[in-house]
Amino acid sequence: MNPTVTPDKEKPAIRPQRTRRSRVIGALVAILAMAGLGWLAWHLTHQPAGTGAGAGPGAGARGQGAAAGAGGGGPGGPGGGRGGRGGMAATTVGVGKAERSDIPITLEALGTVTPAAVATVRPQVGGVLQKILFTEGQLVKEGQVLATIDARPAQMSLLQATGQRQRDEAQLASARVLLQRYRTLLEQDSIARQDVDTQAALVKQLEGTVTTDKAAEGIARINLGYTQVRAPISGRVGLRTVDIGNLVNSGDASGIAVITRMSPIDVEFAVPQDRLPALQQRINENAAMPAIAMDRTRTENLATGRFFAMDNQVDTQTGTVRAKARFANDGGKLFPSQFVNIRLQVNTIRNAVTVPVTALRHGASGDYVYVLNPQTKTVALRNVKRGQANAERVEIASGLEGGETVITEGADRLKDGAKVTLPGERPAGAGGRRGQGGAGAPAQDTAQAPAQGQQGQRHRRQQQAEGTAQ
Repeated sequence: MNPTVTPDKEKPAIRPQRTRRSRVIGALVAILAMAGLGWLAWHLTHQPAGTGAGAGPGAGARGQGAAAGAGGGGPGGPGGGRGGRGGMAATTVGVGKAERSDIPITLEALGTVTPAAVATVRPQVGGVLQKILFTEGQLVKEGQVLATIDARPAQMSLLQATGQRQRDEAQLASARVLLQRYRTLLEQDSIARQDVDTQAALVKQLEGTVTTDKAAEGIARINLGYTQVRAPISGRVGLRTVDIGNLVNSGDASGIAVITRMSPIDVEFAVPQDRLPALQQRINENAAMPAIAMDRTRTENLATGRFFAMDNQVDTQTGTVRAKARFANDGGKLFPSQFVNIRLQVNTIRNAVTVPVTALRHGASGDYVYVLNPQTKTVALRNVKRGQANAERVEIASGLEGGETVITEGADRLKDGAKVTLPGERPAGAGGRRGQGGAGAPAQDTAQAPAQGQQGQRHRRQQQAEGTAQ
């Protein structure tokens, strides 16, 4: 006989049931785990301030047990007040001093180096360029010969003008001699007066001709001098734009080269229109305002100078006014068209009460600072009036005296009358936790107070039971 075979359709009937049950159990375990994690996170994030490792479920009654052990201090006694408010710890803050010092009022801006003078070297007469007597990039002086042009045409023009003048001067001399003779004959009544007047007019005409000839001769001599091209200003000559052998003339736009005056040199920068009143006041006082030119990274001082001039109108697009500062530039560190950072010292406030910039705060009632009381280690909010400021310190015009201590860090967590802890000191909150168990009592004794109370109750019950049995 063939063995009995279980139908295949009955085998998988149990497997789905076990699989479904495993999934349900796994889901329940996951939900419970997530709930436990959520409760743990809530417990950790909502734990009251000042609750340490020694805090337990009986923390609310800890003050009473500690009071009994310390001689009846009570919740309002020493060490119990902060415990009654939930053990709020003092805030650790940074402090600074209100000092009396001179505070410089500066204006910082981005400037462009501009030369005090720029001149293009152009020939004033036409001709062939014969010589170039400078080196590109050379420092030249005013009047120095830089190039020469073929001078032969100018020399011939000068000779022609000289000959014309000499001829006319000879005619003038002859006319003057003849005029003198006519006047002698007129005195003898041997000539008509009309002839004398005509000869006098001829003399004047020849005198005008000679004057014109002298002017033409002078122009020819000047043009001959122009064949030597000279530097119009002192400075650094740039790259030449023409070579020897080229025909040049006064109409060339590029000329022969460009000379830039390097010393002194100016820096142009923009002044915000809000700073104009203070700057204009200093200009009217003829005050010398020092200026410093720094490099792009503000790490190196390139040159020192002074305020030089200011424009006469505000740019409507930027709301600024152009101004200049002049520098001697003896070291040659400033170069035309270079971008530099300019720092202009507009004024200096003498013996002002100043605090660090981080100490001044602004609220609904205006500017204020937190002032520290060194004896009680508490802070007081004090309204002040601010004045001028620089990058590090700000002037307090009223509301604060020199020598007082102000809060510079951690003021966001403070309010008027709050207790603070200075850096390096033991936090005040730690003493409060020790005070919960009584004045000077250790924290571990406070944590053991409930256990000691329970042992005392069991001891009393045991004595009552023994008395009853007797």
